[in-house]
Amino acid sequence: MRLGRKITRAFMLALIPVGLGLVLGPRAVRRRVAPAPKIRARPVFHSVAQRLPSLPFAPPQSIAPPNAALCPDGMLLIDGQYCPELAFRCLKYLGEGRLRCAEFAQTRRCVGKLQRKKFCIDQYEYPNREAAKPRLAVTWEEAGQLCREQGKRLCASSEWTLACEGPEPLPYPYGFKRDATLCNVDKPYRFPDNDAYANPRTRAQEVARLDQRERSGSRPGCVSPYGVYDLTGNVDEWVVNEKGSRTKPPYVSGLKGGYWGPVRNRCRPITDVHNMWHSGYQIGFRCCTDAPAEVPPRCDPARRQSTGPECPSI
Repeated sequence: MRLGRKITRAFMLALIPVGLGLVLGPRAVRRRVAPAPKIRARPVFHSVAQRLPSLPFAPPQSIAPPNAALCPDGMLLIDGQYCPELAFRCLKYLGEGRLRCAEFAQTRRCVGKLQRKKFCIDQYEYPNREAAKPRLAVTWEEAGQLCREQGKRLCASSEWTLACEGPEPLPYPYGFKRDATLCNVDKPYRFPDNDAYANPRTRAQEVARLDQRERSGSRPGCVSPYGVYDLTGNVDEWVVNEKGSRTKPPYVSGLKGGYWGPVRNRCRPITDVHNMWHSGYQIGFRCCTDAPAEVPPRCDPARRQSTGPECPSI
């Protein structure tokens, strides 16, 4: 009897959820089930090279881009993908200020959507002549005017950065380790005499005292993967600051690359605190132009090819 009662009781208990479902409806029963935990979607990272093998890095070979002849003489064609926000990790700093990085990890992450950029850039700093010393002590406005006189313009900050970093973005144009033997950087700092520099009568003499620049292209190792020389070090270079500065009102002027002194001298940073008429003793520039439209190849009837817009279908 006891065994029969236990079976009957278990059977009745099993019918209770079914009865509740019939009386209260299926929604009431489903509410008793704990909801699934919410999972937050992680941000999507568009990485050019998220993880690279930890191998000894060899300086990249210069790239000869297709249609390089589209650019004016003395300029190189840059056609690549630019990362708007790129994160590097420094393994070792020089000095206590954590300003100069001796070596970066060979892993980096690009946050955001890659942007294709195609333009022409001077191979050397203005006046864009190999073995010539670059121009010094020029304002942003003067630099833009000198570029316009050649039918060019100042480089946008993103263009300058892409030309320096290369297709596989590098912190330095030659790799991940800072090397003062490759580029004109880390020379001892000389304190300027601001009064002497501000006085037109003594300015040239003061610039000559502070000057530690070198002739363009004199260091073969200071070249980016695209073949552009002296992007880091030698002289600071004016660019158009696309993002605007931290000042109010924001300046459209910016400085890239650093000069011969012990400063950051990397591809990615920008100095954005100087106005358009600022003239520093270490400041120069280089020019850019828009890349002309590619000329499609003509059709070759002898080869039975139809590649140009003027060719009839074969």
